[in-house]
Amino acid sequence: MTVLSPDRTATPAVLTGARPRAGKYAAGFWFAAAAFTVLMAFGAAPTPLWPLYEARDGVGATTVTVAFTMLVVGAAISFLTLGHLSDRLGRRRVVVPALLTGILAATVLMAWPHLPGLLLGRLLNGLAIGLMASTAVAYLHDLHREAWPHRPGSALPGIVATAANLGGLALGPLVAGAVAAWAPSPLTTAQALFAAAMTVALLLVLSAPETVDLTRREEGHARRFALLPESRVAFGAAAALGFVAFAVFGLFSSLGSTMLYDTLGIGSPIVAGLAPSLMFAAAAVGQLTLGRLSLPRIMVAGVLAFLAGLALAALAIHQPALWLYLAAVGTAGAGSGLLFKAGLVQTGAIADPASRAGVLAVFYVVGYFGMGIPSVLFSLAIDGFGLGAAMTGFAAVLAIGAGVSAAVAIGALRTAPGSRG
Repeated sequence: MTVLSPDRTATPAVLTGARPRAGKYAAGFWFAAAAFTVLMAFGAAPTPLWPLYEARDGVGATTVTVAFTMLVVGAAISFLTLGHLSDRLGRRRVVVPALLTGILAATVLMAWPHLPGLLLGRLLNGLAIGLMASTAVAYLHDLHREAWPHRPGSALPGIVATAANLGGLALGPLVAGAVAAWAPSPLTTAQALFAAAMTVALLLVLSAPETVDLTRREEGHARRFALLPESRVAFGAAAALGFVAFAVFGLFSSLGSTMLYDTLGIGSPIVAGLAPSLMFAAAAVGQLTLGRLSLPRIMVAGVLAFLAGLALAALAIHQPALWLYLAAVGTAGAGSGLLFKAGLVQTGAIADPASRAGVLAVFYVVGYFGMGIPSVLFSLAIDGFGLGAAMTGFAAVLAIGAGVSAAVAIGALRTAPGSRG
């Protein structure tokens, strides 16, 4: 690329500062994506490690599910209280503390190898994820706009954000499963590995530019949560879609290892890590391949895949077969990814523009509670009714919830101002 100097001669852009500036933002774009991926991978990493925590601390599946849910609590707190800060303080100034909090979480998990340390570490992990997830997507869009201003409306930031988010969730269990299978002291080694990765990501992000102009101060205080007129039903349905989608993510992330062992007698951490990785990868593929459809079509496709996946999951419990279980988590993951995307897009469309970040934060909080609360109830149902009955009931309730929520959301699309159909 060249620009013209005042005498109309071609001057290399490097002499004008245009290329270095764009190059800095382009590098920052990929550094931010890497940081997003690493932190999300750290959050999902314990999935194949839960049996090791059970053995170490002498606890059962319910306690492990509570430990898993501590991440949900931390993320909810972070979304509600801190998720809006990047608009005021800057994107990088929030991503950096998110990574520091993640490193602190890994340190706690290594230095305090007992149940209280596990609970505190997971809480800190959730706080870090809430900070990162509420900021990284906006940071990626900002950096892309500055690096490639001639590509307005490009789909790249959204594609990279999806790949970083769900790809990180898919990568974490695979890495942790490999560590558990082959490395010494896997619980400590896994935390050390992710702490090192987050440290590298931190150094990269520190070299990335800030994208928020702090010299501009908006007057007044926008409401944290404000919808367009007559949109409450649409928001409720969209949030319900997020809840049921995350309920499936939470179930297979927290209790997938237990289901594999109880039904198939498979205790391999590699297989335990493969199943949730397949689920999140399928969610990403579903969003990327069908995400350009209209919202009603995304919802219909999501519900169909969601129902098929839950039916296969219930069947896999009663007719144990590894291929059937993997088919179940993959199909349910694809459906959950589509339902989550539909709910997220509808929420953004019906939010008052001045409080879109706050509305999206509430949507994420509902989703993360879906990741935690149903999993705890499911673990209690296993104790009371057995795995087969619990899985059948869980599948039926979520199937009904997804169908009703999608139907209400599609109906609301016809009446809610600002929504897209």
